[in-house]
Amino acid sequence: MEILTILIPVSLGLGAAGLGAFIWALRNSQFEDPKGDSQRVLSDRWDDHPRQDP
Repeated sequence: MEILTILIPVSLGLGAAGLGAFIWALRNSQFEDPKGDSQRVLSDRWDDHPRQDP
């Protein structure tokens, strides 16, 4: 039972750290354009060679 005095604060601390990281990501626009990112990943436009300027 004594181990619970260590495990409960540690788990609450890790949960708070995860929540803090999520809030930080929201405030720094990490989730701003998820649709555009998914389209760029699937594009094969730049896979083989860079674009040739006309």
